[in-house]
Amino acid sequence: MKISQKGLYALQAIMTLGRRYGAETVKIRDIAIDSDLPEKFLELILLELKNARIVESVRGAKGGYRLRRAPTEIKLSEIIRLVDGPLAPFGDADQLRSLITSDPDHRVLYKVFLDVRDAAAKILENTSVADLIQGPPPRRKGSISRKQASKARLAAMVHQNDTSKV
Repeated sequence: MKISQKGLYALQAIMTLGRRYGAETVKIRDIAIDSDLPEKFLELILLELKNARIVESVRGAKGGYRLRRAPTEIKLSEIIRLVDGPLAPFGDADQLRSLITSDPDHRVLYKVFLDVRDAAAKILENTSVADLIQGPPPRRKGSISRKQASKARLAAMVHQNDTSKV
């Protein structure tokens, strides 16, 4: 299974909206900044999510986007299927089952693909947006970069090791 850049952006945008669920609407510009996404591409993604009734938009000065359902009710599989299609390396589960039945020479191969699809689908169908946003808080613009944070952790480890030798 491969998630497209568009699918990844959609998941990141949904996570941003999930973190602000129950609060005011969020402007596209703010979602783009919070998630570090290109604003123009994000507009297209949000329109697709709106048409699928996952998000809703509000017009006006206090307008923007918000989730239509609670983050606990939105599964990752729903977003990925909407944006990227089936969860299989190729085709959908029914197509793979058909190939298992109709192509005895490659039955074992298609069965492996179906098992991979089923395992991925099970994880994605059992993981909600709420599961993702309950992790560590998002990195804010203006905070140190991941590279700087890694260097700081490394420096702290080196410093700790130096003092343990004393």
